[in-house]
Amino acid sequence: MCRSIRRLREPGGGPRADDAEIAAAARQFVRKVSGFREPSARHREAFERAVADIARASTRLLDEIVEGRAG
Repeated sequence: MCRSIRRLREPGGGPRADDAEIAAAARQFVRKVSGFREPSARHREAFERAVADIARASTRLLDEIVEGRAG
């Protein structure tokens, strides 16, 4: 699933993806899950909210991995 989403962090360390790359990956994921390339006006709010939620969760995960913090 989501083979077109690039890795946002390389194994073994290295810099994490920037915010734009994380948002693009979140958008690709929501497109795959929802089946919408671009949602209709009726579904746009839910679609964009899902993109934002996934981007926030991805950022938090990457930050915690890079900084070695636990939740």
